[in-house]
Parts: sequence; C-alpha cells; structure tokens
Amino acid sequence: MNPKQLEQAMKKLGVKQEEIEASEVIIKGKKNYIIREPTIIKMNMMGQESLQITGALELLESFTEEDIKTVAEQANVTQEKAKAMLEETRGDLAEAILRLRQEQ
Repeated sequence: MNPKQLEQAMKKLGVKQEEIEASEVIIKGKKNYIIREPTIIKMNMMGQESLQITGALELLESFTEEDIKTVAEQANVTQEKAKAMLEETRGDLAEAILRLRQEQ
C-alpha cells in the first residue's frame, strides 16, 4: 500500500496524521538518547495523540569531558575512575565527587 492510500485509509478510520519537522529528538530518562535525522508522525485517534519517531538512535552521555576532569581533580582520582562514577551517578557531579572521596 502506498503512503497516499494509507493516509486515505487512516482518514476513513478517523485517524488524523501530520508530520512534524525536527533535526533531532532527545529522550531523557535513566539513560539519555538522541535520535538524529528523525521522521516524526503525530497521530490523533479518537482524541488520543501519539507520536511515531524513526531515525538513527544514539545513547548519550549525560556528562562532558570537562565534567570528568572536574570530578577527577576534586576527588583526586584518575579520569577513568571519575568517568565510571559519573556513569554510576548518571552525571551528578557532586554525588560522584562525594562518593569517590568516601572510597579513599
């Protein structure tokens, strides 16, 4: 079924669709993701809205190289240990520093 036919069939069922233009989509949660070059379709069916997103999915770090250096310096540990703790604390610099200091 081609896209035009699918759109017509959806209209008959009362489903409204529209494409949303975006250059990227960011999903924040326990892990953060970015979807590059997304195709986003917003659908409204019987008052319920939903989004269908397709694209290139990447896992994002929730901290920067500068954050790693800061934690390493403040906690007096290697950058590898600082990065591991930042991953464990989901990018919370203060918690990472405190926990690393407590380990010493």
